[in-house]
Amino acid sequence: MNAQPLPKDDKMLNVEQKLRDASKTNDVETLLSLLKKAVDVNAADVVGRVALHWASAKGQEPAVHILVDHDADVNTEDKYGMTPALYATWFGHLQILKILVSAGAVIPHTNMSGQGLLHCAAARGRLDIVEYILEELEDNGLDRPDEHDKTPFLLAAENGKLNTLQCLRQRGCNIKAMDKEGNSALHLAASSGHPSVVRELMNALDLEVTNQEGKTALLLATETGQTSCVEALLTAGCDVNTLSNTGHGALHCAAQKGQAGICRLLLDSGVDTSTSSTFAHLTPLHLAVMNNYPDIVQMFTEAGCDLNTRDENGQTALHVAAELRRLEITEVLLKANVLLDLKDKKDRDPLDLAIRGYYANVVDTIIKAERFYKWRRESEPGPSSEVQLDFALDHLREPRPVRSVLWTLAESYLQPGEWKKLADYWQFPVRHVKAIESQWTGNRSYKEHGFRMFLIWLHGITAEGKHPIRELYEGLVGIGNRTLAEKVRRKASQEERPGRRCLVM
Repeated sequence: MNAQPLPKDDKMLNVEQKLRDASKTNDVETLLSLLKKAVDVNAADVVGRVALHWASAKGQEPAVHILVDHDADVNTEDKYGMTPALYATWFGHLQILKILVSAGAVIPHTNMSGQGLLHCAAARGRLDIVEYILEELEDNGLDRPDEHDKTPFLLAAENGKLNTLQCLRQRGCNIKAMDKEGNSALHLAASSGHPSVVRELMNALDLEVTNQEGKTALLLATETGQTSCVEALLTAGCDVNTLSNTGHGALHCAAQKGQAGICRLLLDSGVDTSTSSTFAHLTPLHLAVMNNYPDIVQMFTEAGCDLNTRDENGQTALHVAAELRRLEITEVLLKANVLLDLKDKKDRDPLDLAIRGYYANVVDTIIKAERFYKWRRESEPGPSSEVQLDFALDHLREPRPVRSVLWTLAESYLQPGEWKKLADYWQFPVRHVKAIESQWTGNRSYKEHGFRMFLIWLHGITAEGKHPIRELYEGLVGIGNRTLAEKVRRKASQEERPGRRCLVM
Protein backbone atom coordinates (compact mmCIF):
# COMPACT_ATOMS: atom_id res chain seq x y z
CA MET A 1 0.00 0.00 0.00
CA ASN A 2 1.41 3.39 -1.00
CA ALA A 3 0.12 6.85 -0.24
CA GLN A 4 -1.05 8.45 -3.47
CA PRO A 5 0.08 11.96 -4.49
CA LEU A 6 -2.59 14.60 -4.51
CA PRO A 7 -3.89 15.20 -8.04
CA LYS A 8 -4.94 18.55 -9.36
CA ASP A 9 -8.48 18.62 -8.06
CA ASP A 10 -11.26 20.73 -9.51
CA LYS A 11 -13.77 18.94 -7.29
CA MET A 12 -12.77 20.91 -4.20
CA LEU A 13 -13.56 24.57 -3.72
CA ASN A 14 -10.62 26.91 -3.34
CA VAL A 15 -11.21 27.33 0.39
CA GLU A 16 -11.47 23.56 0.79
CA GLN A 17 -8.11 23.14 -0.93
CA LYS A 18 -6.67 25.73 1.45
CA LEU A 19 -8.05 23.73 4.37
CA ARG A 20 -6.40 20.59 3.06
CA ASP A 21 -3.08 22.35 2.52
CA ALA A 22 -3.15 23.92 5.98
CA SER A 23 -3.76 20.48 7.48
CA LYS A 24 -0.78 19.03 5.62
CA THR A 25 1.58 21.77 6.79
CA ASN A 26 0.15 22.15 10.29
CA ASP A 27 -0.75 25.80 9.63
CA VAL A 28 -2.94 26.09 12.71
CA GLU A 29 -3.79 29.77 12.25
CA THR A 30 -5.10 29.29 8.71
CA LEU A 31 -6.85 26.10 9.73
CA LEU A 32 -8.79 27.77 12.54
CA SER A 33 -9.62 30.75 10.37
CA LEU A 34 -11.09 28.57 7.64
CA LEU A 35 -13.08 26.45 10.05
CA LYS A 36 -14.62 29.60 11.58
CA LYS A 37 -15.91 30.38 8.09
CA ALA A 38 -17.77 27.06 8.11
CA VAL A 39 -15.60 25.45 5.43
CA ASP A 40 -16.64 21.79 5.04
CA VAL A 41 -14.17 19.91 7.24
CA ASN A 42 -14.98 16.66 5.38
CA ALA A 43 -14.58 17.99 1.84
CA ALA A 44 -12.90 15.29 -0.27
CA ASP A 45 -10.69 15.42 -3.35
CA VAL A 46 -11.06 13.17 -6.39
CA VAL A 47 -9.54 10.18 -4.58
CA GLY A 48 -11.74 10.71 -1.55
CA ARG A 49 -9.12 12.17 0.77
CA VAL A 50 -10.11 14.78 3.31
CA ALA A 51 -8.02 17.12 5.44
CA LEU A 52 -7.86 14.58 8.27
CA HIS A 53 -6.29 11.98 5.96
CA TRP A 54 -3.48 14.40 5.16
CA ALA A 55 -2.90 15.63 8.68
CA SER A 56 -2.79 12.03 9.94
CA ALA A 57 -0.41 10.88 7.21
CA LYS A 58 1.91 13.84 7.72
CA GLY A 59 1.99 13.46 11.49
CA GLN A 60 0.54 16.89 12.20
CA GLU A 61 -0.77 16.32 15.73
CA PRO A 62 -2.12 19.86 16.41
CA ALA A 63 -3.98 19.85 13.09
CA VAL A 64 -5.48 16.45 13.88
CA HIS A 65 -6.74 17.72 17.25
CA ILE A 66 -8.34 20.75 15.61
CA LEU A 67 -10.01 18.73 12.85
CA VAL A 68 -11.35 16.14 15.29
CA ASP A 69 -12.67 18.92 17.56
CA HIS A 70 -14.50 20.35 14.54
CA ASP A 71 -16.32 17.11 13.83
CA ALA A 72 -14.04 15.65 11.16
CA ASP A 73 -15.16 12.11 10.33
CA VAL A 74 -12.46 9.87 11.81
CA ASN A 75 -13.71 6.85 9.82
CA THR A 76 -13.96 8.43 6.39
CA GLU A 77 -12.40 6.32 3.61
CA ASP A 78 -10.62 7.36 0.45
CA LYS A 79 -11.06 5.40 -2.78
CA TYR A 80 -8.53 2.82 -1.54
CA GLY A 81 -10.43 2.19 1.69
CA MET A 82 -7.81 4.02 3.74
CA THR A 83 -8.97 5.81 6.87
CA PRO A 84 -7.02 8.46 8.80
CA ALA A 85 -6.13 5.79 11.38
CA LEU A 86 -4.68 3.52 8.68
CA TYR A 87 -2.61 6.40 7.30
CA ALA A 88 -1.33 7.29 10.76
CA THR A 89 -0.35 3.65 11.26
CA TRP A 90 1.27 3.29 7.86
CA PHE A 91 3.45 6.34 8.36
CA GLY A 92 4.26 5.51 11.98
CA HIS A 93 2.46 8.23 13.95
CA LEU A 94 1.48 6.50 17.19
CA GLN A 95 0.20 9.58 19.04
CA ILE A 96 -2.10 10.50 16.19
CA LEU A 97 -3.42 6.94 16.08
CA LYS A 98 -4.23 7.21 19.78
CA ILE A 99 -6.08 10.50 19.18
CA LEU A 100 -8.13 8.92 16.40
CA VAL A 101 -8.92 5.82 18.46
CA SER A 102 -10.08 8.02 21.34
CA ALA A 103 -12.26 9.91 18.86
CA GLY A 104 -13.98 6.72 17.76
CA ALA A 105 -11.90 5.26 14.95
CA VAL A 106 -13.15 1.78 14.03
CA ILE A 107 -10.45 -0.73 14.97
CA PRO A 108 -11.38 -3.72 12.75
CA HIS A 109 -11.67 -1.60 9.59
CA THR A 110 -9.69 -2.84 6.57
CA ASN A 111 -8.76 -1.15 3.31
CA MET A 112 -9.49 -2.47 -0.18
CA SER A 113 -6.59 -4.91 0.15
CA GLY A 114 -8.10 -6.35 3.30
CA GLN A 115 -5.40 -4.84 5.49
CA GLY A 116 -6.16 -3.38 8.90
CA LEU A 117 -4.15 -1.49 11.48
CA LEU A 118 -1.95 -4.43 12.45
CA HIS A 119 -1.25 -5.36 8.81
CA CYS A 120 -0.05 -1.82 8.06
CA ALA A 121 2.03 -1.60 11.22
CA ALA A 122 3.64 -5.01 10.66
CA ALA A 123 4.41 -4.41 6.99
CA ARG A 124 6.10 -1.11 7.82
CA GLY A 125 7.87 -2.36 10.93
CA ARG A 126 6.17 0.13 13.26
CA LEU A 127 7.04 -1.81 16.41
CA ASP A 128 5.66 0.78 18.85
CA ILE A 129 2.33 0.80 17.05
CA VAL A 130 2.26 -3.01 16.87
CA GLU A 131 2.76 -3.18 20.63
CA TYR A 132 0.06 -0.55 21.22
CA ILE A 133 -2.45 -2.39 19.03
CA LEU A 134 -1.78 -5.73 20.69
CA GLU A 135 -1.83 -4.36 24.24
CA GLU A 136 -4.55 -1.72 24.09
CA LEU A 137 -7.00 -2.52 21.31
CA GLU A 138 -9.63 -5.22 21.16
CA ASP A 139 -10.21 -7.21 17.98
CA ASN A 140 -6.65 -6.43 16.94
CA GLY A 141 -6.60 -8.90 14.03
CA LEU A 142 -3.49 -10.79 15.13
CA ASP A 143 -3.99 -13.60 12.61
CA ARG A 144 -6.47 -11.91 10.27
CA PRO A 145 -5.57 -12.53 6.59
CA ASP A 146 -5.75 -9.81 3.95
CA GLU A 147 -7.07 -10.37 0.43
CA HIS A 148 -3.93 -12.41 -0.40
CA ASP A 149 -4.28 -14.40 2.84
CA LYS A 150 -1.27 -12.62 4.28
CA THR A 151 -1.40 -12.16 8.03
CA PRO A 152 0.54 -9.42 9.85
CA PHE A 153 3.19 -12.04 10.63
CA LEU A 154 3.59 -12.91 6.94
CA LEU A 155 3.81 -9.23 6.01
CA ALA A 156 6.49 -8.63 8.63
CA ALA A 157 8.50 -11.55 7.22
CA GLU A 158 8.04 -10.43 3.62
CA ASN A 159 9.22 -6.92 4.42
CA GLY A 160 12.13 -7.96 6.61
CA LYS A 161 10.81 -6.42 9.82
CA LEU A 162 12.63 -8.68 12.28
CA ASN A 163 11.73 -6.90 15.53
CA THR A 164 8.08 -6.75 14.57
CA LEU A 165 8.11 -10.41 13.58
CA GLN A 166 9.65 -11.37 16.93
CA CYS A 167 7.01 -9.34 18.75
CA LEU A 168 4.18 -11.06 16.88
CA ARG A 169 5.69 -14.47 17.68
CA GLN A 170 5.87 -13.61 21.35
CA ARG A 171 2.19 -12.64 21.30
CA GLY A 172 1.26 -16.07 20.01
CA CYS A 173 0.47 -15.48 16.36
CA ASN A 174 0.20 -18.42 13.97
CA ILE A 175 3.73 -18.71 12.61
CA LYS A 176 2.69 -21.49 10.21
CA ALA A 177 0.24 -19.28 8.31
CA MET A 178 0.40 -19.37 4.51
CA ASP A 179 -0.80 -16.97 1.85
CA LYS A 180 -3.03 -17.84 -1.11
CA GLU A 181 -0.06 -19.23 -3.06
CA GLY A 182 0.94 -21.47 -0.19
CA ASN A 183 3.94 -19.37 0.79
CA SER A 184 5.05 -19.53 4.40
CA ALA A 185 6.83 -16.74 6.24
CA LEU A 186 10.10 -18.47 5.34
CA HIS A 187 9.19 -18.45 1.63
CA LEU A 188 8.38 -14.74 1.74
CA ALA A 189 11.46 -13.73 3.71
CA ALA A 190 13.79 -15.80 1.52
CA SER A 191 12.36 -14.60 -1.79
CA SER A 192 12.44 -10.97 -0.64
CA GLY A 193 16.06 -11.12 0.50
CA HIS A 194 15.90 -10.88 4.29
CA PRO A 195 18.58 -13.24 5.67
CA SER A 196 18.14 -12.11 9.29
CA VAL A 197 14.46 -13.07 9.17
CA VAL A 198 15.34 -16.33 7.40
CA ARG A 199 17.74 -17.22 10.21
CA GLU A 200 15.08 -16.33 12.79
CA LEU A 201 12.57 -18.68 11.16
CA MET A 202 14.83 -21.59 10.18
CA ASN A 203 14.46 -23.41 13.49
CA ALA A 204 10.78 -22.62 13.84
CA LEU A 205 9.48 -23.67 10.41
CA ASP A 206 9.92 -26.68 8.14
CA LEU A 207 12.69 -25.88 5.65
CA GLU A 208 11.25 -28.27 3.09
CA VAL A 209 7.62 -27.12 3.07
CA THR A 210 6.52 -26.28 -0.48
CA ASN A 211 4.06 -23.76 -1.86
CA GLN A 212 1.40 -24.50 -4.48
CA GLU A 213 4.06 -24.60 -7.22
CA GLY A 214 6.05 -27.15 -5.26
CA LYS A 215 8.78 -24.64 -4.44
CA THR A 216 10.70 -24.50 -1.20
CA ALA A 217 12.11 -21.34 0.33
CA LEU A 218 15.47 -22.27 -1.22
CA LEU A 219 13.96 -22.40 -4.70
CA LEU A 220 12.31 -19.00 -4.29
CA ALA A 221 15.48 -17.43 -2.91
CA THR A 222 17.37 -18.82 -5.89
CA GLU A 223 14.79 -17.55 -8.39
CA THR A 224 15.05 -14.03 -7.04
CA GLY A 225 18.82 -14.07 -6.69
CA GLN A 226 18.97 -13.72 -2.91
CA THR A 227 22.47 -15.09 -2.36
CA SER A 228 22.63 -14.41 1.39
CA CYS A 229 19.33 -16.20 1.96
CA VAL A 230 20.44 -19.15 -0.16
CA GLU A 231 23.64 -19.39 1.86
CA ALA A 232 21.69 -19.28 5.14
CA LEU A 233 19.29 -22.00 4.01
CA LEU A 234 22.10 -24.24 2.79
CA THR A 235 23.92 -23.79 6.09
CA ALA A 236 20.74 -24.88 7.87
CA GLY A 237 20.72 -28.11 5.85
CA CYS A 238 18.04 -27.35 3.26
CA ASP A 239 17.67 -30.13 0.66
CA VAL A 240 19.58 -28.84 -2.35
CA ASN A 241 17.92 -31.28 -4.78
CA THR A 242 14.22 -30.62 -4.12
CA LEU A 243 12.28 -30.15 -7.37
CA SER A 244 9.23 -27.99 -8.07
CA ASN A 245 6.07 -29.21 -9.79
CA THR A 246 7.76 -28.59 -13.16
CA GLY A 247 10.86 -30.54 -12.18
CA HIS A 248 12.99 -27.45 -11.70
CA GLY A 249 15.50 -27.49 -8.88
CA ALA A 250 17.50 -24.68 -7.34
CA LEU A 251 20.33 -25.19 -9.85
CA HIS A 252 17.88 -24.94 -12.76
CA CYS A 253 16.64 -21.61 -11.38
CA ALA A 254 20.12 -20.23 -10.79
CA ALA A 255 21.36 -21.29 -14.23
CA GLN A 256 18.32 -19.84 -15.97
CA LYS A 257 18.66 -16.50 -14.16
CA GLY A 258 22.43 -16.27 -14.54
CA GLN A 259 23.08 -16.39 -10.80
CA ALA A 260 26.72 -17.49 -10.90
CA GLY A 261 27.35 -16.98 -7.18
CA ILE A 262 24.35 -19.09 -6.25
CA CYS A 263 25.38 -21.78 -8.75
CA ARG A 264 28.74 -21.97 -6.99
CA LEU A 265 27.06 -22.31 -3.58
CA LEU A 266 24.82 -25.09 -4.88
CA LEU A 267 27.68 -26.95 -6.55
CA ASP A 268 29.74 -26.75 -3.37
CA SER A 269 26.74 -28.20 -1.52
CA GLY A 270 26.66 -31.28 -3.75
CA VAL A 271 23.69 -30.46 -5.96
CA ASP A 272 22.81 -32.99 -8.68
CA THR A 273 23.80 -31.33 -11.97
CA SER A 274 22.14 -33.85 -14.28
CA THR A 275 18.49 -33.59 -13.21
CA SER A 276 16.16 -32.82 -16.12
CA SER A 277 13.06 -30.68 -15.78
CA THR A 278 9.61 -32.12 -16.41
CA PHE A 279 9.11 -29.52 -19.13
CA ALA A 280 11.31 -30.24 -22.16
CA HIS A 281 13.73 -32.35 -20.05
CA LEU A 282 16.15 -29.46 -19.68
CA THR A 283 19.19 -29.72 -17.42
CA PRO A 284 20.73 -26.70 -15.69
CA LEU A 285 23.42 -26.78 -18.38
CA HIS A 286 20.81 -26.53 -21.14
CA LEU A 287 19.26 -23.51 -19.40
CA ALA A 288 22.61 -21.76 -18.97
CA VAL A 289 23.30 -22.23 -22.68
CA MET A 290 19.84 -21.11 -23.76
CA ASN A 291 20.09 -17.94 -21.69
CA ASN A 292 23.68 -17.25 -22.77
CA TYR A 293 25.67 -17.45 -19.54
CA PRO A 294 29.14 -18.69 -20.59
CA ASP A 295 30.61 -18.19 -17.11
CA ILE A 296 28.06 -20.61 -15.66
CA VAL A 297 28.64 -23.10 -18.49
CA GLN A 298 32.35 -22.91 -17.71
CA MET A 299 31.58 -23.51 -14.03
CA PHE A 300 29.51 -26.59 -14.90
CA THR A 301 32.25 -28.06 -17.09
CA GLU A 302 34.80 -27.60 -14.31
CA ALA A 303 32.41 -29.28 -11.86
CA GLY A 304 32.28 -32.41 -14.01
CA CYS A 305 28.74 -31.90 -15.27
CA ASP A 306 27.59 -34.43 -17.89
CA LEU A 307 27.89 -32.36 -21.07
CA ASN A 308 26.07 -34.86 -23.26
CA THR A 309 22.70 -35.15 -21.50
CA ARG A 310 19.85 -34.74 -24.00
CA ASP A 311 16.62 -32.75 -23.78
CA GLU A 312 13.23 -33.89 -25.10
CA ASN A 313 14.41 -33.18 -28.66
CA GLY A 314 17.50 -35.30 -28.20
CA GLN A 315 19.72 -32.23 -28.15
CA THR A 316 22.79 -31.78 -26.00
CA ALA A 317 24.03 -28.43 -24.74
CA LEU A 318 26.26 -28.19 -27.82
CA HIS A 319 23.27 -28.64 -30.13
CA VAL A 320 21.54 -25.77 -28.36
CA ALA A 321 24.63 -23.54 -28.43
CA ALA A 322 25.16 -24.18 -32.14
CA GLU A 323 21.54 -23.52 -33.05
CA LEU A 324 21.34 -20.34 -30.97
CA ARG A 325 24.68 -19.05 -32.30
CA ARG A 326 26.35 -18.96 -28.89
CA LEU A 327 29.97 -18.74 -30.03
CA GLU A 328 31.61 -18.24 -26.63
CA ILE A 329 29.63 -21.08 -25.08
CA THR A 330 30.37 -23.31 -28.07
CA GLU A 331 34.07 -22.69 -27.43
CA VAL A 332 33.71 -23.54 -23.73
CA LEU A 333 31.95 -26.82 -24.49
CA LEU A 334 34.39 -27.81 -27.22
CA LYS A 335 37.38 -27.22 -24.96
CA ALA A 336 35.70 -29.48 -22.39
CA ASN A 337 35.73 -32.32 -24.96
CA VAL A 338 31.97 -32.54 -25.48
CA LEU A 339 30.84 -35.22 -27.93
CA LEU A 340 30.57 -33.74 -31.42
CA ASP A 341 28.80 -36.49 -33.31
CA LEU A 342 25.62 -37.00 -31.27
CA LYS A 343 22.46 -36.55 -33.32
CA ASP A 344 19.11 -35.24 -32.14
CA LYS A 345 15.72 -36.77 -32.91
CA LYS A 346 15.79 -35.17 -36.37
CA ASP A 347 19.16 -36.79 -37.12
CA ARG A 348 21.11 -33.51 -36.82
CA ASP A 349 24.44 -33.07 -35.08
CA PRO A 350 25.73 -29.72 -33.75
CA LEU A 351 27.46 -28.84 -37.02
CA ASP A 352 24.20 -29.35 -38.92
CA LEU A 353 22.47 -26.90 -36.59
CA ALA A 354 25.29 -24.37 -36.86
CA ILE A 355 24.97 -24.49 -40.65
CA ARG A 356 21.22 -24.07 -40.32
CA GLY A 357 21.79 -21.05 -38.07
CA TYR A 358 23.88 -19.44 -40.83
CA TYR A 359 26.64 -18.37 -38.45
CA ALA A 360 30.05 -18.91 -40.01
CA ASN A 361 32.06 -18.44 -36.80
CA VAL A 362 30.23 -21.24 -35.01
CA VAL A 363 30.50 -23.48 -38.08
CA ASP A 364 34.25 -22.91 -38.34
CA THR A 365 34.76 -23.36 -34.60
CA ILE A 366 33.09 -26.76 -34.65
CA ILE A 367 35.06 -27.83 -37.71
CA LYS A 368 38.31 -26.83 -36.00
CA ALA A 369 37.34 -28.93 -32.99
CA GLU A 370 36.39 -31.95 -35.10
CA ARG A 371 39.73 -31.82 -36.93
CA PHE A 372 41.70 -31.27 -33.73
CA TYR A 373 40.14 -34.15 -31.80
CA LYS A 374 40.48 -36.46 -34.81
CA TRP A 375 44.19 -35.61 -34.98
CA ARG A 376 44.58 -36.12 -31.24
CA ARG A 377 42.93 -39.55 -31.40
CA GLU A 378 45.17 -40.61 -34.26
CA SER A 379 48.42 -39.11 -32.97
CA GLU A 380 51.16 -41.57 -32.01
CA PRO A 381 52.46 -40.81 -29.49
CA GLY A 382 49.81 -38.52 -27.98
CA PRO A 383 50.11 -34.75 -28.41
CA SER A 384 51.79 -32.57 -25.85
CA SER A 385 49.64 -31.42 -22.96
CA GLU A 386 50.87 -27.91 -23.74
CA VAL A 387 48.73 -27.68 -26.88
CA GLN A 388 46.47 -24.65 -26.55
CA LEU A 389 42.82 -25.54 -26.99
CA ASP A 390 41.34 -22.48 -28.67
CA PHE A 391 38.81 -23.02 -31.41
CA ALA A 392 36.97 -19.73 -31.86
CA LEU A 393 38.36 -16.30 -32.77
CA ASP A 394 41.97 -17.05 -31.85
CA HIS A 395 43.58 -14.56 -34.25
CA LEU A 396 46.14 -13.45 -31.72
CA ARG A 397 47.46 -17.00 -31.43
CA GLU A 398 47.90 -17.39 -35.16
CA PRO A 399 51.15 -16.09 -36.72
CA ARG A 400 50.28 -12.72 -38.25
CA PRO A 401 52.65 -13.02 -41.24
CA VAL A 402 51.07 -16.36 -42.11
CA ARG A 403 47.57 -14.88 -41.87
CA SER A 404 48.67 -12.10 -44.19
CA VAL A 405 49.87 -14.64 -46.74
CA LEU A 406 46.67 -16.65 -46.49
CA TRP A 407 44.48 -13.55 -46.86
CA THR A 408 46.38 -12.45 -49.97
CA LEU A 409 46.13 -15.94 -51.44
CA ALA A 410 42.39 -16.19 -50.89
CA GLU A 411 41.62 -12.65 -51.99
CA SER A 412 43.89 -12.24 -55.01
CA TYR A 413 45.32 -15.50 -56.29
CA LEU A 414 43.12 -18.53 -55.80
CA GLN A 415 40.68 -19.18 -58.60
CA PRO A 416 37.13 -20.42 -57.98
CA GLY A 417 37.31 -24.04 -56.89
CA GLU A 418 41.01 -24.02 -56.00
CA TRP A 419 40.39 -23.68 -52.29
CA LYS A 420 38.37 -26.89 -52.49
CA LYS A 421 41.32 -28.65 -54.12
CA LEU A 422 43.52 -27.55 -51.24
CA ALA A 423 40.88 -28.65 -48.74
CA ASP A 424 40.79 -32.06 -50.37
CA TYR A 425 44.60 -32.26 -50.37
CA TRP A 426 44.60 -31.43 -46.65
CA GLN A 427 41.98 -34.12 -46.05
CA PHE A 428 39.01 -31.91 -45.26
CA PRO A 429 35.97 -34.19 -45.41
CA VAL A 430 33.35 -33.28 -48.00
CA ARG A 431 30.97 -32.42 -45.18
CA HIS A 432 33.31 -29.73 -43.87
CA VAL A 433 33.73 -28.23 -47.33
CA LYS A 434 29.97 -28.07 -47.81
CA ALA A 435 29.58 -26.52 -44.38
CA ILE A 436 32.07 -23.77 -45.23
CA GLU A 437 30.45 -22.93 -48.55
CA SER A 438 26.91 -23.03 -47.16
CA GLN A 439 27.25 -19.34 -46.28
CA TRP A 440 26.77 -17.75 -49.69
CA THR A 441 27.24 -13.99 -50.06
CA GLY A 442 27.49 -13.66 -53.83
CA ASN A 443 29.86 -14.42 -56.69
CA ARG A 444 32.90 -13.53 -54.59
CA SER A 445 31.93 -15.93 -51.82
CA TYR A 446 34.67 -18.34 -52.86
CA LYS A 447 37.27 -15.84 -51.62
CA GLU A 448 35.72 -15.76 -48.16
CA HIS A 449 35.28 -19.53 -48.21
CA GLY A 450 38.92 -19.96 -49.11
CA PHE A 451 40.14 -17.72 -46.32
CA ARG A 452 37.94 -19.47 -43.77
CA MET A 453 39.26 -22.83 -44.90
CA PHE A 454 42.82 -21.50 -44.58
CA LEU A 455 42.23 -20.37 -40.99
CA ILE A 456 40.72 -23.73 -40.05
CA TRP A 457 43.71 -25.47 -41.63
CA LEU A 458 46.14 -23.07 -39.92
CA HIS A 459 44.57 -23.82 -36.54
CA GLY A 460 45.25 -27.53 -37.02
CA ILE A 461 48.77 -27.06 -38.37
CA THR A 462 49.68 -24.81 -35.46
CA ALA A 463 48.32 -27.35 -32.95
CA GLU A 464 50.33 -30.11 -34.62
CA GLY A 465 53.52 -28.04 -34.39
CA LYS A 466 54.13 -28.06 -38.15
CA HIS A 467 55.61 -25.20 -40.19
CA PRO A 468 52.66 -23.41 -41.88
CA ILE A 469 54.55 -21.97 -44.86
CA ARG A 470 56.23 -25.28 -45.63
CA GLU A 471 52.89 -27.10 -45.45
CA LEU A 472 51.22 -24.42 -47.57
CA TYR A 473 53.98 -24.66 -50.17
CA GLU A 474 53.57 -28.43 -50.36
CA GLY A 475 49.82 -28.06 -50.63
CA LEU A 476 49.99 -25.65 -53.55
CA VAL A 477 52.49 -27.90 -55.30
CA GLY A 478 50.23 -30.84 -54.55
CA ILE A 479 47.29 -29.26 -56.42
CA GLY A 480 49.53 -28.38 -59.38
CA ASN A 481 50.15 -24.68 -58.72
CA ARG A 482 53.93 -24.56 -58.27
CA THR A 483 54.13 -20.97 -59.54
CA LEU A 484 51.92 -19.75 -56.72
CA ALA A 485 53.81 -21.96 -54.28
CA GLU A 486 57.08 -20.22 -55.19
CA LYS A 487 55.45 -16.80 -54.69
CA VAL A 488 54.38 -17.87 -51.24
CA ARG A 489 57.89 -18.98 -50.37
CA ARG A 490 59.41 -15.72 -51.63
CA LYS A 491 56.89 -13.62 -49.70
CA ALA A 492 57.51 -15.55 -46.51
CA SER A 493 61.27 -15.23 -46.96
CA GLN A 494 61.02 -11.45 -47.47
CA GLU A 495 58.85 -10.94 -44.39
CA GLU A 496 61.32 -12.88 -42.26
CA ARG A 497 64.21 -10.49 -43.16
CA PRO A 498 64.94 -7.88 -40.47
CA GLY A 499 63.54 -4.43 -41.36
CA ARG A 500 61.66 -5.67 -44.40
CA ARG A 501 57.89 -5.84 -44.83
CA CYS A 502 56.41 -7.13 -48.05
CA LEU A 503 52.73 -6.35 -48.49
CA VAL A 504 52.08 -8.04 -51.83
CA MET A 505 53.22 -11.21 -53.48
